[in-house]
Amino acid sequence: MDFLLGAEDDDGRGGRRSRGSGKRGNGRRRRRRRNRGGLLAPLLAFLILAGIIGGGGYYGYRWANDALVPDDYTGKGTEEVVFEVKDGQIASDVAQELERQGVVASARAFTNAIGNAGKSDALQPGTYKVRKKMPAADVVKLLLDPKQQVLMKVRLAEGLRLSDIYTKLAEQTGLDRKKFEAAAKNVDNLDLPAYAKGKLEGYAFPATYDFPPKATAGDVLARMVQRFHQAAEKADLVGGAKSLGHTPHEIVTIASIIQAEAGRHEDMPKIARVIYNRLNRQPPMTLSMDSTVMYAWKRYRTTATHAELEIKSPYNTYKNLGLPPGPITNPGDHAIEAALNPAKGSWLFFVATDPKSKVTEFATTDAEFQALEAKLRRNGG
Repeated sequence: MDFLLGAEDDDGRGGRRSRGSGKRGNGRRRRRRRNRGGLLAPLLAFLILAGIIGGGGYYGYRWANDALVPDDYTGKGTEEVVFEVKDGQIASDVAQELERQGVVASARAFTNAIGNAGKSDALQPGTYKVRKKMPAADVVKLLLDPKQQVLMKVRLAEGLRLSDIYTKLAEQTGLDRKKFEAAAKNVDNLDLPAYAKGKLEGYAFPATYDFPPKATAGDVLARMVQRFHQAAEKADLVGGAKSLGHTPHEIVTIASIIQAEAGRHEDMPKIARVIYNRLNRQPPMTLSMDSTVMYAWKRYRTTATHAELEIKSPYNTYKNLGLPPGPITNPGDHAIEAALNPAKGSWLFFVATDPKSKVTEFATTDAEFQALEAKLRRNGG
């Protein structure tokens, strides 16, 4: 039994070792096979991950590139369009509208271009001519150039009556004359000076103006009144009127008569002196200005007939002492300056003795005046 147990043990260890060795050998082979398979899976995963990262990097690059270098046009553009920069718009607002209208390829291209120029805050409201499909940098140059604005140019001569100004404005702006007449009644919007007494006549300053295409009648008249304020401040109208013993409204009225009566700027200070001499004369003397009588009649001549001199009107300065109730024209800078700075002299009369050259001569006595009248008749006046 011991022998059998011993033999079994020997044989068993040998057999177990032999079988055990065989089992361990097969296990190593199987582990080797499993290890080869285990290496392939991480490698494949790595390759897939690298592909994903590489692809993502490519598309990420494309996205970043598109963000940093936005779409933009090249060339000179196509058809011309009118573009408006509205009051209160900032560069990004303008950029969006430019893209919407097809002027620039992308809003970002415009904001980048105006930012690079350091002009993001320099856009001014106005209407501009641009073209579709333009490079953003070229659009920036156009919108920053005041000369590129589309404007209505209005020219108004000195000495026009308000009724004539309405006609001229309607012709030059295309707006209905009635709109100007209605706007003139809206005194609050015009910002008339208090001494104008709510009347626009005399305060619609004659000049050359540029208005945006969408300007209203009220905008146009308000701009003209604003220009009057500038002229009045420059001439010190309020202070000058006080020193002369008159109100600013009276000075504007005197300037309007000077403007109507004078043929040349150089004669204006002397005409102003005649007006002041007549106003201050004792015993009282009427102004006797034909221009005020023609205003009452709504007519245009330099000399009134005897019949016309009989009109009952506060503007008939042959019948009424002192100044008329308000301006009869819209005077310019020269007439206002003359009214505030009359020449020194004792003249009481003046006559435009040569209608062709518009030369005006002055007289102190009635006899001198009659001689000037005769000279006028000889010259065909």
